[in-house]
Amino acid sequence: MMQTTLDTLPSGAKARIIGFAHGGGWLYRLYQMGFTPGAIIEVVANYGKGPLIVRIMGAEVAVGRGIARRILVQPL
Repeated sequence: MMQTTLDTLPSGAKARIIGFAHGGGWLYRLYQMGFTPGAIIEVVANYGKGPLIVRIMGAEVAVGRGIARRILVQPL
């Protein structure tokens, strides 16, 4: 099972969330938006700097690069 972080995925890639590196208050907010282990996400835009735009549960959400580095995913 190959594992990487969300910030490394190119635009158009799909992945399954497998966990999170480090905890914190941001984790609860991600859970509220649907970022839970097992959820499938699609990277809509990743330009290599600035926030990533991802589609999760039918909604497009902007995720800061620092947070994206802490989201562990398995590319599909």
